[in-house]
Amino acid sequence: MKYWNLKKINQFALEKTGIIPRSIIKLFNRFKKELNPNLELEALEEFKVIKYQTLASIKYILVLVIMPILINQISKTFILNPIINYFWNHNSTYIFFNESQEERAFAELQRFEEKIHFEILIGKLKDKSYSNIEKKMTQKALEIALYYSNESSNAIKNIIADFISVILFISILIIRKRQFSILKSFINEYIYGLSDTAKAFLIILFTDIFVGFHSPHGWEIIIEAILRHFGLPESRDFIFLFISTFPVILDTIFKYWIFRYLNKISPSAVATYHNMNE
Repeated sequence: MKYWNLKKINQFALEKTGIIPRSIIKLFNRFKKELNPNLELEALEEFKVIKYQTLASIKYILVLVIMPILINQISKTFILNPIINYFWNHNSTYIFFNESQEERAFAELQRFEEKIHFEILIGKLKDKSYSNIEKKMTQKALEIALYYSNESSNAIKNIIADFISVILFISILIIRKRQFSILKSFINEYIYGLSDTAKAFLIILFTDIFVGFHSPHGWEIIIEAILRHFGLPESRDFIFLFISTFPVILDTIFKYWIFRYLNKISPSAVATYHNMNE
């Protein structure tokens, strides 16, 4: 029974698009099944296949998501944290990992100095002596230095821990190829089984978020967060170049997918998408 289930699931995963729209084929198959005297037995077997496919897909997704994150946090907390903190804080004279950190640190210190002068002008700061101002500036500079020193060491930890997580993720994909086929089949059946309105809604939602008119601001935030995560310099030229090219490439790929595959499988969903998008 289990072998038959896996064989049927693999057939779903390897299913290709044909000349006749898939909706017409499904309608014909449904009418054919209703005339089948063994409909109840086949329905029970199909339910078992769907149940097995769903449970296997959920377990596989949990393994793919939880295992790399768990290994990432364990390696970072118990292995990389004490080692890198020791070498970075005790054996290194560097505070900043790149020039972008220096610019942000100096700008923050300058804003603090301007804040002190503002408090002096409005009479909020009582002690206006040079020694008191220098003490406050020194304390703030040490706080900034400690913050960016920790940010630099965290960048090294993130690079190593994320590399380990990626290796683990790829290893799971390679080792469990059968579960990946089941997951692929489950996703295909779930997506293509949606109504035309739901498909059109998801298409519009996806394109508006990632390739829409307001997406450049979101891409800028995401890229800056990724660069800081790995301790890379925040080059504005690179960010603007990425924003001006990647969404365009993504939009082209997405339109090709609609034209090449979705238009053959569900032309009514494409028509609904165009109507909703107008």
